[in-house]
Amino acid sequence: MSLSTIANTIARHRVAAVLLFLLVFPLLMPYEALAVNILIFGLFAVGFNLVFGYTGLLSFGHASFLGVGGYLTGIAMVHFGMHWLPALLVGVVASLIAGLAVGYLAIRTRGIYFSMVTLALGQIIYYLFYKAERWTGGENGLRGIQASPMDIGPLHINFLNPTSKYYVIWFFVALALWLVSRLLASPFGAVIEAIRENEKRTAACGYDVAKAKLLIFVISAGICGLAGGLRALHLSVVPVDSLHYLQSGQAVMMCLLGGMGTFFGPFVGAAVFLYLEDVVTNLTRYWMAVVGLLFMGLVLFFPRGIWGTLVRSLERRGLIKGDRT
Repeated sequence: MSLSTIANTIARHRVAAVLLFLLVFPLLMPYEALAVNILIFGLFAVGFNLVFGYTGLLSFGHASFLGVGGYLTGIAMVHFGMHWLPALLVGVVASLIAGLAVGYLAIRTRGIYFSMVTLALGQIIYYLFYKAERWTGGENGLRGIQASPMDIGPLHINFLNPTSKYYVIWFFVALALWLVSRLLASPFGAVIEAIRENEKRTAACGYDVAKAKLLIFVISAGICGLAGGLRALHLSVVPVDSLHYLQSGQAVMMCLLGGMGTFFGPFVGAAVFLYLEDVVTNLTRYWMAVVGLLFMGLVLFFPRGIWGTLVRSLERRGLIKGDRT
């Protein structure tokens, strides 16, 4: 089998290829907690990439959906005694509602104004959760989130076991990636990419651009909320900085590092960012300077990002056909 055949097979079955790689991913990491973090933030970056990479809308407020998903999952468990599985659903639904509210206001603007509106609305959400100390713990974050063990047939799920926790989170990531892949392969996926390329021409073709942008914004918020809920289960706490705009900036960096507008790029960006953070912090407390230099170099010399540059190189050599890889 030729390299071209293998590459095109992977491109056609990208979800399966990504999930198979993520199955063995913990074996490649120094410890499992880092693998779990990369899985969660990779999902967060995938959700953000739907708006930024595929639709061309730069949001600086997506951390609010990560935080809302985490907080509402935690509140459902800590204050209402819910099991972690329905609590996770509560977190996702809350993020969808927050995405609808923010998106409804933000999509009325374009360009830098859209970015500033999402930033402002995200900080409003941050302030609301920060002040609701009785429910959220204020500056100390929401603590006491304990995911109880669960048996599904012969499977015993225990979040105190790092391996078990990783593969439970992997399952939810698999569902989200399948949804994203189906979305991008649908006519709606072509519409949002058309909006990115030329919004006015897309509207002239008869598509309702405002509704399409709002829908993709809400779906993106739901995926980020799922990442937030999974992070709450992973950490057993929801830190207040989950809602901060700096967390939104990290999502931007992850997408650009990996390759915006690519399917696997956000995971590559999350892996590079978090792995460098883990390694460089052992050498110096100024790890952000190292990541910043890498980020500047990639933007200047590899604007398509790590994965995006690799995919483009394979396309030029004729090894794979143009695809949303």
